Amino acid sequence: MTDFGVTPQGFVRKEFATLVAEAAGRARAVFGEDLDLSPTSPLLKILQVTAAEDARLWRRLEDLYYSRFLSSATGEDLDRLGEDLGFDRPHLSATGEVTITVLNPQPGRVYVLPEGTVLITATTPITAFHTTATVRLGPGADTADVGARAFVPGPGGDVGAAQVTAVDPDFQKHYLNVAPPAALTVTNQRPFSGGASRADDETYRGRLLGRSRTMWTPAAVREAVLAVPGVVDVLLSDPLGGVDVSQSYFGAFPFDQRLFSDERRLGEPYFFSVVVAHEFARPWRTDPPGIVAGMFEQVTAAIERVRPVGIHPQVVEADHIEVGLRARLVTLPGYDTQSVVGALTERLAADIGALALGGDVLFSQVMRALVEQPGVSDVQDLQLRRCPPAFGRITLGQVTFAADVVEAGPGESLAMGPTEIAVFTVDSVLLDLEVTPR
Repeated sequence: MTDFGVTPQGFVRKEFATLVAEAAGRARAVFGEDLDLSPTSPLLKILQVTAAEDARLWRRLEDLYYSRFLSSATGEDLDRLGEDLGFDRPHLSATGEVTITVLNPQPGRVYVLPEGTVLITATTPITAFHTTATVRLGPGADTADVGARAFVPGPGGDVGAAQVTAVDPDFQKHYLNVAPPAALTVTNQRPFSGGASRADDETYRGRLLGRSRTMWTPAAVREAVLAVPGVVDVLLSDPLGGVDVSQSYFGAFPFDQRLFSDERRLGEPYFFSVVVAHEFARPWRTDPPGIVAGMFEQVTAAIERVRPVGIHPQVVEADHIEVGLRARLVTLPGYDTQSVVGALTERLAADIGALALGGDVLFSQVMRALVEQPGVSDVQDLQLRRCPPAFGRITLGQVTFAADVVEAGPGESLAMGPTEIAVFTVDSVLLDLEVTPR
């Protein structure tokens, strides 16, 4: 006998064929074994209709059973589980397109607006956006269209047409060299949208499954930091909060005779490190505070709500390592080389952008992205590149020595340290793709 319903292996539903066979067996038990249940029998048609209704009921029971688990619930059922945990489905950031124009540009001058340029509205309160690509303006091309995204998720970013009107004065003062008579103007021809939408089931499920059920723990701090918009990943170093297996004497002494590390003295403040990797377009610090709060200020404020008295965080920015590649591509006849390169860079930006802290850039992953691109016939001399280490970089352990060589050997991957995260931009100077038609 097969168990149906709730079993140790989960919920097992009865399929349509099983329900018809059981109904036919009950009918023969009542009316006799010579009962006509051939394919053209009216009684069989009635049994099939009732079995179809029962099959839908069993499917509904299965859905109801799995709707009570975070790993399998979907839609409104997942929303209800999130409400029980006190974490509603988050909103997305509104997106749109803006037109940036430079007025009275100086002859021979190119004005570069990097990705992450802060744009603001003329409304009160001010809504801030940031560009999603680099813009270059000059006398020969004084206008450009570029995508933009709201800093704060939610419907507040769904502004109407012609509402985004300027570059943030603070950002322009500190990061852009645009002096009179030159000036920048901004407008959006179409409204921004998407802020009223919410995260998809898989993204929301991942946030719920990783949600801490404890307070005053590293897990609670990690959860609070990841809830800050723009945070990609976080790494906590809590040297006195648990077993530190990185100690040189770990495993080399009797457990009842020596401590893992020094004990905290009573009354002394205790510090732990929080390494934050964030979206490259968002500013790390804003001093003095401006329209857009820096990631440092936002993360510090989030930790303040969960840290115990006497325990203080040291919030530091992760090492955002710019990576690129050098390769020679052979394309098939009939394919536009610029379109092929554009599609490849977008694919690489998506793949590398999904890496977390310490995630290596694998040679095989990059090679797969190149050879899977339609129109690419062959990939030759592929070598991965990375920026050299920056002065004053952070580390939570042994510092890996790196020379000035930024190009890996043939077939080698780019190894990232625990506090490093790979960043790939489509206009990176480390990107060198030579395209040769076949």
